[in-house]
Amino acid sequence: MRDLGAGFRYLLKGQRWVARHGRQYGFGLLPGLITLVLYAAALVALALWGEDFVGWATPFADDWSSPWLGLFRGFLTAVLFALGLLLSVVTFTAVTLLIGQPFYENLSEKVDRDVSPDGHAPESGLPLWRELWISARDSLRIVARAALWGVLLFGCGFIPVVGQTVVPVIGFFVTGFFLTEELTAVALQRRSVELRTRLTLLRSRRTLVWGFGTPLAVAFLVPFVAVFLMPGAVAGATLMARDLLGEEIDEGGETRGQAATTFPQPPSGSPAPGR
Repeated sequence: MRDLGAGFRYLLKGQRWVARHGRQYGFGLLPGLITLVLYAAALVALALWGEDFVGWATPFADDWSSPWLGLFRGFLTAVLFALGLLLSVVTFTAVTLLIGQPFYENLSEKVDRDVSPDGHAPESGLPLWRELWISARDSLRIVARAALWGVLLFGCGFIPVVGQTVVPVIGFFVTGFFLTEELTAVALQRRSVELRTRLTLLRSRRTLVWGFGTPLAVAFLVPFVAVFLMPGAVAGATLMARDLLGEEIDEGGETRGQAATTFPQPPSGSPAPGR
């Protein structure tokens, strides 16, 4: 349970970090806004022409009498829009991270430098095109895994009582796990941590991951909220990635400041402590 609370605190710390660094927050908003506009346009197009698409895809129902034709195609149109909405929620983070790779890479590096005791941020050393390719490839693999879970949970949703109570809760935890994987990937890819290793690392601290990702999954159901939380989510995921790898976190130089207060430098000419 301690890890559950720690994960949520990393989410809050990430939001506080970007709040203190307004310029980074502003740049971090751009990819989310671009993705939101693209997704909104796609959903509007689906709402406007979804019925026509369903009619084109179901020519066998043209001769059905009223009201069955309208009910059948209306139901399929609603299902089509619902699937489009679900797909947009599941893929929003992956697409935003892909579009904003340079922005979030820069933001994550600055977080690393800010909290690293020596001010160092790991670098992949790879060219941008290679980083984009790896990010896109890994995102597709994660989306495929998330889609399989989605199909399984959708089927379980038809189980009486359990499908309407337990399954939605499990769905949020599953979504939170995959969201966290996508977000921590920004920092972990710079450390050359492969997807398989990342998943093993996250599974070893599931409660930490759920504490971070599950509240975020609930918030990301509202697209506008997702846009404004993304920069802080990347910052918080960077902090959590350091925790997962056992790297020291010195927030805002507080550790160095405390060390300087506790162990003052000896006067000139005096021997150093321990010598």
